[in-house]
Amino acid sequence: MAKNKIPMAAKAMIEQVAMGLGGAERMLTWVQEDPANEKAFWTAIYPKLLPLQVQGDKESPLRVVTSIRLEAMHDDSIRPAAEEADPSI
Repeated sequence: MAKNKIPMAAKAMIEQVAMGLGGAERMLTWVQEDPANEKAFWTAIYPKLLPLQVQGDKESPLRVVTSIRLEAMHDDSIRPAAEEADPSI
């Protein structure tokens, strides 16, 4: 048996069960029944539909932007590394 036949068969079986339980209407009802269900939908179910990799197209390529933000430190217990260095080294 080919590797992908088992997952395809399992997917078909799960889809049949979902439809038997009420399909999209039932899932919507379940999501609306409890805030924990809605959280499960948004954090565990919906992300499975998103692409694993995001890419732009030729006319509008994506660009990675890296930034560094400097903030003043207000905690006196944190000293700059130069103050902590051992002067005998």
